[in-house]
Amino acid sequence: MAWAVWCASLLCVLEGVASGMAWGPCRLDEGDDAAVMVRHLEGACRDEDRYAFPVSADDVFEALQHGRGVDLQDVVLVGDLFLDRLPLVPFESDMVVVPEIVKRVEDEGVSEVRVINGPFVLEDVEVQGVLATNLTRTGYVLVLGPVSLRGTTIQRAVDFSRVIFTDHADFSGMHIGYEGFFIRALFAGGADFTRTDFGTHSRFHRARFLEEVTFTDARFRGLAEFLEVSFAEDAEFANVHFVQGTGFSGSRFHHAAGFSAAQFEREVYFRFANFQGEANFRGTQFRNTADFTEAQFGGDTDFRNVVFEKPPQISGVDLPDH
Repeated sequence: MAWAVWCASLLCVLEGVASGMAWGPCRLDEGDDAAVMVRHLEGACRDEDRYAFPVSADDVFEALQHGRGVDLQDVVLVGDLFLDRLPLVPFESDMVVVPEIVKRVEDEGVSEVRVINGPFVLEDVEVQGVLATNLTRTGYVLVLGPVSLRGTTIQRAVDFSRVIFTDHADFSGMHIGYEGFFIRALFAGGADFTRTDFGTHSRFHRARFLEEVTFTDARFRGLAEFLEVSFAEDAEFANVHFVQGTGFSGSRFHHAAGFSAAQFEREVYFRFANFQGEANFRGTQFRNTADFTEAQFGGDTDFRNVVFEKPPQISGVDLPDH
């Protein structure tokens, strides 16, 4: 009996030690993967502890510049990270397996690209500076691996314009303080913007989604531009709250487009939009101008329980009954 009690006591001690190792003082784990820069905050960390282990944007850039992936979790990223400073390398078609990527790059006559070897992960990170490509007219940043900014707070602005996401991209629960730009971005894998909180201005002008994308429960606090965007698969905007003016003019929905229970507080434009698949606007609320001029509906439509607080503009198209 005494032996059994001694063993039980020893087991409790060992469990306590193991627990202390897992949940001990807050610390920064830098991992041991030579191919990936790892910075994970682990242990019994309080919110204020994060500021004792800041990660420099310069260190992240240096890792990317040397072909390493990045995996940050629960840390504070200090400084600006400008991806246009990455070195240019010749673009070769065998870099990617998606023909649409090769066609996009070659059609624009782009011979050199900037490359990030994945993963590119900033999860539950507080980004204090600007994260940007600064590419406005030409060139691309090619990300060869998964991307995740799940739960991350961008205090200022993020600009992923002209980024080619070759793998899944997860932006769910991300908070953007000011601008969030994805101009001419190409998403070759699925994209998740569930519950993302967009800031003062969001632009997806001429972005292209090759797989499913969801913005379910997202919130756009400023202008939201989805002009001439191509959605090759299902696009879900259910229960999205658009606070300021919104534009989907010229966009093409090749499969299902879901806007059920979405709220448009200000003007929204679907001029010349093309809905080739199902268009679901059930329970959507349009509290200002809703312009569907010359929009095309080629699939099933659902406008049941829709609310138009102003008469919709529908010249050139027969809006389905609602």
